Amino acid sequence: MTERAGHIIVALTLALVAGAVTGCTKADGGAEAVRATPTARATPSPRAIPFELYTHCGIDEARIGSTYFEAETPLSDGSGNPPDGWGNPTQRGTMTLKSATEAVFTDDAGHEVKFRARPGARAFKHICA
Repeated sequence: MTERAGHIIVALTLALVAGAVTGCTKADGGAEAVRATPTARATPSPRAIPFELYTHCGIDEARIGSTYFEAETPLSDGSGNPPDGWGNPTQRGTMTLKSATEAVFTDDAGHEVKFRARPGARAFKHICA
């Protein structure tokens, strides 16, 4: 093999490898190149969902999906009921998932309660009737 033919083979091999590494491929024997692009976002954005918070025995816990959360600062009237201004047995509002471990409940009355996930929890801490 001549030296020139060897250079051509090396150049073609490098071009093929470069195309594979950058995610480019050709379809249908020479159709336009397609570049693979990631579809997932690096950090999830907060997600707000309508939420009916159980308040009958005070504001202490919430279950979002299969995750149990507890209020950073539980709220009560001191007798195991929700404080004045809260609905009983529930308060409608919005739960905003800030991350997999943080959530914030807000409502039209101006209430805001921050919740943290309880790792490994499979049930509520307290059962309220």
